[in-house]
This record gives sequence, structure tokens and C-alpha cells, in this order.
Amino acid sequence: MRLASTAIRAETVRAVNRLTSRWAGTLGTGGGVLSAAGVWPLLAFLADGAEGPAREELEDALGIRAGKAAEAARGLLGALGAMRGSAAAVGLWTRPEVELRERWVSGLPQATLGRLTGDEGADRAALDTWAKERTGGLIPTMPVTLDEETRLVLAAAQAVRTRWLQPFDDGELAPESGPWAGRCLNGLRRHTSLLDRVGVARTASGPLTVLKVLGDTGVDVHLLLGEEETGPGAVLRAGIDVLSGASKAVPGDLLPLGEQGPGLNVRNARSYDRAPTLRVTTSPFSLTADHDLLKSAELFGLTSATDRRHGHFPGISEFPLAIADARQSAVARFDAKGFEAASVSAMGACAGGAAAPPPYLVRRIDVDFDRPFGFLTVHRTSRLVLTAGWVAEPVDHVFEEFDETEESEA
Repeated sequence: MRLASTAIRAETVRAVNRLTSRWAGTLGTGGGVLSAAGVWPLLAFLADGAEGPAREELEDALGIRAGKAAEAARGLLGALGAMRGSAAAVGLWTRPEVELRERWVSGLPQATLGRLTGDEGADRAALDTWAKERTGGLIPTMPVTLDEETRLVLAAAQAVRTRWLQPFDDGELAPESGPWAGRCLNGLRRHTSLLDRVGVARTASGPLTVLKVLGDTGVDVHLLLGEEETGPGAVLRAGIDVLSGASKAVPGDLLPLGEQGPGLNVRNARSYDRAPTLRVTTSPFSLTADHDLLKSAELFGLTSATDRRHGHFPGISEFPLAIADARQSAVARFDAKGFEAASVSAMGACAGGAAAPPPYLVRRIDVDFDRPFGFLTVHRTSRLVLTAGWVAEPVDHVFEEFDETEESEA
């Protein structure tokens, strides 16, 4: 089942973002990336076939009733698949002795249905191929343990790609303070006259600077910078609060002069152009993460479901089933790509008098993400958080070596 539009029920968005916020709260300072939008549908389908304590715990993790969960998951996956630049899929593989309930299977949206043969090498190859194909090569392996006890594998894949409406320029980043100080790093820079792309919110975790980087597919990335002592989980939860409206961000064009937020300064500056300017400096990043969801079983409603003494999913199969493994592999990359251009610039000079000062006094906002920061990948229309993460380590700038031999021969 696939939706014709990217409309997602507000109740589903709130439920998925709630799980994102709770999960993000467990991120440490080492950085990482996660996607609750990729886990939530699996929990929903499990809840639909569960009974007893497992069903109750899954309901609590999902934030909606189990009887409505499968329908909500179908709507979510359909909407994800309908977004430009996005893809979503479900896969189900079982051993022959696991006879599935037709009602439950029919509720999986366009699922890949396959058999586990018991040949670990062949089964692993099939699952890895599915993961690689459904994510366009971003995730090359299926993050699940296969052994002789494995009877069923249920998986969901999600991928999203977007190009910036306004690209960045590559450059260098040399922080003067903070944990990245004293290093020469790869940096990204751009400027715009749209001051409302940035805002500052007063949240329960302190002031938060939020920068929206708009993509051409209706998917944006929100960069989040809190105070230096504020941890990753608190920053990401604050960003989700701003997204939901629980905390209000004052847009850049309404901010008074001065240092109004983390990494953000508002001032008046002379310019040859009448338009105000928002100047952004940030760091590119490439993150990968592997999550063992059972290490936080309570968070995902999987505590009772892992008790192998009982079967917990009679709505899925008469064969008694318990959860033995639950994992997620995630990747996120942010850079200046998405736009290619070439230009030739020439300047002629001659003797002249002193130049007149710039005639216009305009508002200028400088915002620098030059220390650890968070990010949310957001579907612009629904405000659904697709991925969340924390950038703890920047990319060092590599200088090209100067070859004196080639220079002398020239």
C-alpha cells in the first residue's frame, strides 16, 4: 500500500518524533546517527501481532494503541516512499516451519517475502543484497545476527537524498575556541539575505541556535547548536521541541544586536548592497552507527518480547516467537554537493584615489558551527524527523604537498 501524497497523520508524526526524542537522549558525546522513523514501523507491526505484556510494552514505546499501529505504519512507509528523493521498504524472511497468519502478512505494505534456508552463507547474502539495494548502497549489510535458531527476520529500509537549494562553498575552518580550537578543518560557507533561516530559542536545556538548510525534495536539515556544556541528548531534544512548537525560536530578522545565541552574533555592518546578510560557517560530516536496540530494550518496548520462555506474537504465527536480536545501521553525510558550476573572474587594476566607504548600513548575522553540534533531518511539510545525530568530530583539512622538483623543472 502506498499513499499518493506525502501526507502523514499528525498522530503518527508526534509518536515517531517522541521516540526520536527519547532515543536521542541516550546519545553520548562521541557522536552518532539514528533513525526512529526506520524502527517505529517494525515495532508497530510487531505490536499488531503481539499479546500480553509484550503488546502493552510495545504500545507504550510506540505512543499509540496496538490496534491502530499497523495502519499507522503502512501510512508512514507509504508517505516515506512517496517523498521525492526518498525510499522505504519492508522485508520478511521465515523458516518453513513458521506458518504466518494471512491477516498479519496482508498488512505489510508491499513487503519482500522470502525464505530462510538454514544455510547461513546463502541467507546472509540474500539479506545483505536486499539491504544494499533498498538503500542505494548506503547500507551494504543487514544488521541482524543469523544462526541456527533464527526463524524469522523482519526488516525495514529507509533512504533519503536531497540537494541544497543554495549550495555551500568548500573552505577551511579554524576555530579559535572550544574543543576544535587550534585545528585546521574542512569547512563549508555560504551567505544569504534570508535572515529567518536561523533562529534562537530559549529551551529547557538553555539557549539553542537553529539553522535550517533547505533541500530541493522537501527534506531539510536543521543544524542545532547549544551552549558548550549542554550534552547531545539535551540539544537534540530541544531541537525537536522547537520543531513541535513546544519551544519558540525567534527568527534572525527579529533578533536584537549582540551575541543572541550559541555561535550567533548580530551586528550592523557597512555594505555595497542594501540587503541584510546571514553568513554561515559549518563543518561537513559523514557519520555511521550500528545500534543494538536490545541494550535499550525498555525504550523500544522489547523487554518482555525477548523472554524466550514464551511466545509473544500469536497474531503473527502459531509458531511461538520471541525477539532474539534487534539492531539498526545508520549513515548520514552532509557536504557541499548537489550543485556544480564553473566561472572565470578577471579584474583589471589601474592607479586611482582612495575608495569611498560602503554606502549602506545593513544587518549582518554570523553563525558558526565550529564545535560539536546536532542535526535533525526533517520532512518540511509534516515535520517528521527522519534521522537525528550528533557531530562530535570534524574533518581535518589536508593540505596538498608542494612538489619543489616539478616547480624547478617548470
